[in-house]
Amino acid sequence: MASRSKPLPRGARAKAIRQSVTIPAPLAAEVRRVGKERHLTMSRALVALAERGVQAEREAKENLQAAYRRFLKEQEPSKKEEAGKDLIRAIFGTDAIAQDPLR
Repeated sequence: MASRSKPLPRGARAKAIRQSVTIPAPLAAEVRRVGKERHLTMSRALVALAERGVQAEREAKENLQAAYRRFLKEQEPSKKEEAGKDLIRAIFGTDAIAQDPLR
């Protein structure tokens, strides 16, 4: 039976893991372009892009949670409607509401 290791505290760097991935050719070309622009190796460019993607996912989740809490908290109908629209935008994107003035 394999033993589990303790989770690392936040901020502690985990040991690097060598991972092989297969990516589509057009994506590989974009990663290569980013690497050349930033003077990075292809591997480091992949790591940088993955880190940005993870951060964007985290921020989107936090934005969704904040919009949800605001929607639940609002009592005034006009503010509740605006909070509801913000929640819809957080879930489905800015194009989710027809004739959205924020576009």
